[in-house]
Amino acid sequence: MSTPRERWGSPLGFILATTGFSVGLGNIWRFPYLAGENGGGAFLLIYVLLALLIGIPLFTAEISLGRRAQATPLAGMRKLAGRSPFRAIGWLGMGAAFLIMSYYQLIMGWIAAYFVRAFRGGYDTGSVQAAAESFAAFTARPGEVLAYTIPVMLLAGLIITRGLRRGIERAARFLMPVLFFFLIGLGIVSLRFDGAWEGVRWYLAPDFSAIGPETWLAALGQAFYSIGVGMMGAFVFGSFLHPRHSDIPGSAAAIVACDTLAAVLAGFVMFPALFAFGMEPDQGAGLLFITMAGLFGRLPAGEVAAAFFFFFVFIAGLTSCLALLEALTSSAMDSLGWSRRRSLWTVLGVILLSGVPLALGGGPWAAIQLGGRGLFELADYVSGNIFLTVGGLAISLYVAFVWGFERYRAETNQGAGRFRVTAAWGPVMRFIVPAAVGLVVLAGLGLLG
Repeated sequence: MSTPRERWGSPLGFILATTGFSVGLGNIWRFPYLAGENGGGAFLLIYVLLALLIGIPLFTAEISLGRRAQATPLAGMRKLAGRSPFRAIGWLGMGAAFLIMSYYQLIMGWIAAYFVRAFRGGYDTGSVQAAAESFAAFTARPGEVLAYTIPVMLLAGLIITRGLRRGIERAARFLMPVLFFFLIGLGIVSLRFDGAWEGVRWYLAPDFSAIGPETWLAALGQAFYSIGVGMMGAFVFGSFLHPRHSDIPGSAAAIVACDTLAAVLAGFVMFPALFAFGMEPDQGAGLLFITMAGLFGRLPAGEVAAAFFFFFVFIAGLTSCLALLEALTSSAMDSLGWSRRRSLWTVLGVILLSGVPLALGGGPWAAIQLGGRGLFELADYVSGNIFLTVGGLAISLYVAFVWGFERYRAETNQGAGRFRVTAAWGPVMRFIVPAAVGLVVLAGLGLLG
């Protein structure tokens, strides 16, 4: 006799948990960096437009596939696609989730280390140069990195062991309001610096002269990665919805809106402060661990500000980490028939082991290069540019040409409220979404000059 499938405790619980999956480190550092490189307000305008036009339909489709399958990606796509090549959607999603977790856990370890340093008064808030040297020295010590990473992953594992409602849903109900509270609070603090409003004007006033094809492509890629299409988190969470009584279009719109709001608020945290102190946004981890150190060094009680900042970033990363870990754990439960605990600790053990060579790649194994990339960068590239994008493209093609728009529309509107899939979505789902995601795939593979 099969065990009854877990269900969300409430629609709000589903929305908060899935928002936690979408809102992550990409909202905190990747969006401000891309906005800084692509005209500020102009990039913001294009990003919001594409998040609505592309993000909501594609995210809605992934949730609908999960609800229809009532199973996680591997078992679900076998059920829906049969022996067709589209059954590979599940494998692509799980491959992306696993590879992302292999290096995402290390970034969470970095964040935890910097929070502890700031909290204990040992965080270097000196020059940007000193911060860069300190960060390089820390990441070159794999033992220390793993010493911070393992407790973080054990914390995530303990939350997941409690199940859907008592674990991830309860955590999301607490963590997501705290995350947005910190975002708004840090934004208010940032706006109080002398010269901060210059950053606000730059951020909100579109510079249309800075817009080119690369701006549209960067905004499209950011919308795609930030919302989390192709990681199968939405598919997994959708599979726990009631098959008839759940509002998918309304929930998807709310989730994409919250994810976009988080990215926009992150800009209000970063740009006013950076402009006030005459600094420029940097790329990737540099913005969190190097550039922000220079900023905190110029603030009164800079270590206190740093502790609050890294705690906030930790929450953003943890919510995404929980969703990816749940996706992998639930897939093991569905595909192998294992218990939640056995699935979780097996998956967690494999993830931790996969992080060891990546941590060593920052130190003793730094000379190892595959395709011109270190081990950490290779995991990032393969997950983001191959598994994730190709999986997203496969989902869009499956919905457009195999499942079919009318069946997708009927399934998605079952249980929907006022916001529903209409006939006007047809051309978007059949042509615009596949073409847009195809461009992301080509760009990710370096095939667009």
